[in-house]
Amino acid sequence: MDRSIRTVDDVMKLLDGLFAPEADRWTTEGAAWWDGFYADRTRPVPFFAAKPDENLVSYGERGLLTPGRALDLGCGPGRNALHLAALGYEVDAVDLSPAALDWAAERARAAGADIRFHLGDAFTLARTVLAGPYDLIHDSGCFHHLPPHRRISYLDLVDRCLAPGGHLSLTAFAAGEGGMGSELADADFYRQAGLHGGLAYSAGSLRHVFAGLTEVEVRRMRDEPSDADLFGEPFLWTALFRRDAPAVEARRVR
Repeated sequence: MDRSIRTVDDVMKLLDGLFAPEADRWTTEGAAWWDGFYADRTRPVPFFAAKPDENLVSYGERGLLTPGRALDLGCGPGRNALHLAALGYEVDAVDLSPAALDWAAERARAAGADIRFHLGDAFTLARTVLAGPYDLIHDSGCFHHLPPHRRISYLDLVDRCLAPGGHLSLTAFAAGEGGMGSELADADFYRQAGLHGGLAYSAGSLRHVFAGLTEVEVRRMRDEPSDADLFGEPFLWTALFRRDAPAVEARRVR
């Protein structure tokens, strides 16, 4: 007889188990799956190329972001971490896959970029070794691979790590015409015990999930040709949210 559930973490692990083996996509045990994904560096995977997200570049060009401390979630081969370091950010980059981090570290050495790479799942690392607060958290494609219950963990990470006045930048599968990912209702993922390759979001659902932050911009990603210097796929949303600094109560004059 199993009566081991006592904490929120216990509940999260129980729900994670419903999605095995897809849970490998966001748990520490997922290193083997992702290592297999990154094993052949010549595969025609658009985000294997060493070029940053077009939205991230756009935010900097429009003055929406100011260099400071940055956290790159699911950094993969390091393309966005390299861009942020080149802009003057102090960068921490996280991934589950040793193979991905090895590739990213090679690129960083070649570019002379000083980036701190961390192996493991970001939810655990956010409670232990990630030295926030960060002025920018960038997520290029992690959020849509999380099951619904792990949005709680994601929001906890943002709450722990994002500085007041800092920004969350992310890309996620877009629902609707020209989009990608599953449009099943949240509850149906548990009934079917599968994520169907990832969750699609509407602009409204992203705004709902991140209602505790202030929206700066939500739009479809621009379609960038394969020979462009930037990464862009229109089946993705791009979103930029800001964590507003708490209001300072005016001192009462006596």
